[in-house]
Amino acid sequence: MPHLIAPSILSADFANLERDINMINESEADWFHVDIMDGVFVPNISFGFPVLKAIQKHAKKPLDVHLMIVDPDRYVTAFKDAGAHVLSVHLEACTHLHRSIQNIKSHGMKAGVAINPHSSISLLENTIADIDLVCVMSVNPGFGGQKFIQNTYQKVKDLKALIQKHNSSALIEIDGGVDLNNYKQLLECGADVLVAGNTVFSSTNPKATIQALKK
Repeated sequence: MPHLIAPSILSADFANLERDINMINESEADWFHVDIMDGVFVPNISFGFPVLKAIQKHAKKPLDVHLMIVDPDRYVTAFKDAGAHVLSVHLEACTHLHRSIQNIKSHGMKAGVAINPHSSISLLENTIADIDLVCVMSVNPGFGGQKFIQNTYQKVKDLKALIQKHNSSALIEIDGGVDLNNYKQLLECGADVLVAGNTVFSSTNPKATIQALKK
């Protein structure tokens, strides 16, 4: 399967959000990556349902929604109603991860699990067979534009091995610091989905940058 590109809308120009959404629609990108932050789980606040619904209104590609919030189970139905196609919760925010995964799936969405840089891949051993996507954080969650954490390459290899061991169909997504210098190595290690924020939206030609990431 060809790898997927999911530009992070967090890096878009919010004064020209419809313009940037249309750019992604017209590009070779596959998904919209949407970060939801609550100021509690991470030290930043992004946006909530009104903005997500506005994105859904114009988006012509699936919404990959990444919840960086505490108690995500409370909002699963609301995110389904707001248009989420993939819904990722943080391993570190879920006391009962298996229950959270099943809750997301019961609403007809793909269930993703995000994992922070300090968390071991081995913590997914008992749930990997039920997960549709693992979002490997290659920066500390909360802010865009951070430096890529080099240990991510080994982490992706370990995750790929775990997925194969359990015959899981989970996709590996990389979120944070993905650019034109490291994306090929990430793909070689086993990544399936690349989230790109600043790399795309700070580019003088975002469509061309997306196209380059797709090669």
